[in-house]
Amino acid sequence: MLVLGEERDFSKEELRYIKKQFTSIDFIKYNNVKVETVIFNINASIEKNNKKLIILNTKANVKNELLLYLTKLEQEEVNYISIKNFIESYLYKCYIPTTYSDISFLENIKPFSKEKKILKFLIDYPISLIILFLTSPIFLYSIYKIKKESPGSIIFKQQRIGLNGKEFTCYKFRSMHENSHYDPYTRENDSRIYPWGKIMRKFRIDELPQLINILKGDMYLIGPRAEWNLLVTEYEVEIPYYHQRHIMKPGITGWAQVNYSYGANIYDTKQKLMYDLYYIKNWSLWLEIKTIWKTIMVIMRRKGI
Repeated sequence: MLVLGEERDFSKEELRYIKKQFTSIDFIKYNNVKVETVIFNINASIEKNNKKLIILNTKANVKNELLLYLTKLEQEEVNYISIKNFIESYLYKCYIPTTYSDISFLENIKPFSKEKKILKFLIDYPISLIILFLTSPIFLYSIYKIKKESPGSIIFKQQRIGLNGKEFTCYKFRSMHENSHYDPYTRENDSRIYPWGKIMRKFRIDELPQLINILKGDMYLIGPRAEWNLLVTEYEVEIPYYHQRHIMKPGITGWAQVNYSYGANIYDTKQKLMYDLYYIKNWSLWLEIKTIWKTIMVIMRRKGI
């Protein structure tokens, strides 16, 4: 793979994932470089490492000489693709530009159609009832352990943002000591979490009461994470298009949760948003099944979502 230009920097996580798909990655500068030099560098990289894909990672206009060269390369089975399409096709998340001047990426992110909503209903309600029945012993045992290790309320209730930005009460098993110090983000080895709370988080047991939210119609089984209303207010200041994820109901698990670790800052929030918008834009029954499978794999490996 060959990356032409420097419009967007790849994160460590993205590079790690890309390296699983491509044996080598070369980066070639484009801005303020003569076209002849760019073509020479591309040609050298192709001959040396047998590159078959060129990523156009630049805002600058592609000059005629370079475009002619790229189209001729296609005849030699060397393809080129825009950074926007590469991120969606290979990294499975929605492209977000580095500036707010271009919002065209939001055009195809629309609310679910009536047919999709019906499919989600047919998936969510039977599965939620089955999970509630199968996990009833875990429900009872969790109530016992919470009372024993951290006296206080069993259920943690918090106002979260749901469909169309409306607030709803989200239910979870309380995994932290009551009256813990305020910190909107969960940290590694967080001292606020008691022993059984830590186990619940590892295996997603603390999320089980959210099945009630699904049956009430507040949430989907799979969708964007239901965020705390105070955090959403902060995010919308830093990320003006953050509200776009609220065109569908939030989910207990989701494409962002299984592809990205817990968020700890605005950067992480933006990365997770890219996955959420991809899910909304590209929803299909196959993507739903894939997300369920990846959720199971994450739980089995004891990673938080």
